[in-house]
Amino acid sequence: MVGMSDTRETNGQNGTTTRLEAGMTAPDFTLPDDQGGELTLSSLRGGRVILYFYPAAMTPGCTKEACDFRDRLDRLTAAGYTVVGVSKDSLDRLARFRERDGLTFPLLSDPDLTVHRQYGAYGEKKLYGKVRLGVIRSTFVIDESGTIELARYNVRATGHVDSLLRQLAKMD
Repeated sequence: MVGMSDTRETNGQNGTTTRLEAGMTAPDFTLPDDQGGELTLSSLRGGRVILYFYPAAMTPGCTKEACDFRDRLDRLTAAGYTVVGVSKDSLDRLARFRERDGLTFPLLSDPDLTVHRQYGAYGEKKLYGKVRLGVIRSTFVIDESGTIELARYNVRATGHVDSLLRQLAKMD
C-alpha cells in the first residue's frame, strides 16, 4: 500500500491531534450535505472515496481546488472514485458554492469540526509565519473496505488534484 502521511501530533487548545496514515481504518461519520440530505461515509463502501477537507467555501484557494476536482471528476469517476468535500461552512454557503461554481460532488458541513478533528484536519498550522489553530487542507483516499490508502496533509490548493492523480496512477 502506497501512502504519504505525516503522523506528527500537535498540541493545541483542543488537545492532541493524531494524524491518520495509510493502513488505518477511515473513521465513519454522518454529515449533512448541501442538498438537504446526509452522507454516511460507510454508505460508500464498495467503491473508492477521495475525501478532502478545505478551509472555506468561495475563497480563492478553496474554489481553485474544488474546480480542479470538478474538472477532473469524469476521470476520477471512471477510475471508481467518489469525491466528497468537507468544510466547516454552513449548508447555505455550500449550496451557493455548488451553484456558483457548478460543483457536482457532495459538499458536507462539519460546523463543529468533529470530523475534521477525527481526521487530523484541524489543528495548529502556520499562516503568514504565525502558528494558529485552523483547518488543515487534507485529502484522504479510502479503499472499498474503508481503509485509508493515502493521507495527505497541508496540501496546496493549486496543483493538488493533478499531483493526486499522478499518485493514484502509481497506486493502481
